[in-house]
Amino acid sequence: MLLDLRTIYFIVAVSCFVLGILQLAAYATGRFERWPLWWGLSNLLVGVGSFLVALRNLVPYSVSVDGGNIVTIAGYMLMFFAVRVFSGRALDQRTFWLAILLVSVPVVLIVSDPSAVSARLLYVSVICCLCDLAVAREAISIVQRERLYSAALLVGLYACTAAIFAVRSILAATGEIGGPDPFGGSAIHNWMAVSAVAFIMLRSMAMVLMAAERSRNQLTELAHHDPLTGALNRGGLAQHLPALGSQPVSLLIIDIDHFKQLNDRHGHAAGDDILRLFASVSRGIHALRRSACPSRW
Repeated sequence: MLLDLRTIYFIVAVSCFVLGILQLAAYATGRFERWPLWWGLSNLLVGVGSFLVALRNLVPYSVSVDGGNIVTIAGYMLMFFAVRVFSGRALDQRTFWLAILLVSVPVVLIVSDPSAVSARLLYVSVICCLCDLAVAREAISIVQRERLYSAALLVGLYACTAAIFAVRSILAATGEIGGPDPFGGSAIHNWMAVSAVAFIMLRSMAMVLMAAERSRNQLTELAHHDPLTGALNRGGLAQHLPALGSQPVSLLIIDIDHFKQLNDRHGHAAGDDILRLFASVSRGIHALRRSACPSRW
């Protein structure tokens, strides 16, 4: 038996509350970057918005519908901000909050008529669809830039929810969903709301997987590279050599003459600068850029 839409909104609200609290608790441990803070706040806002919308006809319209949709839009846009922070390309916060304000104003001014349910569903669905597409695009750049293959899962999840919101927009535009009572029992609308619960959970899991994969990659990078010069260390070179297969290999061993005297005369800090400069020059040699494996033995 399919749950009614009001009950589904309550389930979405509870799910978002639990996820938001867990993500804020994870951020409070200090073991993560700032993205769990924004992702947690995003889930809390979506939870508050869904809860307010579920109270339609039980509390004043301006609180349940206007307030609920505005808070939901803010939470949804905050998801995009969280993913930008995760990718290291955060937006200016003042610009971001201004964008939320501008997008939220039409909810009150344009579709403030209590009977204009379809128009409101159309507007909110279009905004959520655009946010999902923006997140998917950001996740694609993470896959390309960091080779985080779990980010491809996030791309797929947000592409699916963008498609759901696109269909919801079309149905709202044609009057298939909405009407005077949004809780009137539309089976299509109910199934879309049920799918939202599953995708909320899956998207949060995908973000955790991305964080875990990034941590593993960073640990591997630290284990295989010299911290001073950034060149491969002994273990990193041993790891890369089997990948060369049966192709011809040349080994060039370079020693810096009188390096001990340089350290003794100018200090180890100057010696470190020389090593970093030498490694940088080696990586910049055109003939070695593509195939060489510079390492510090």
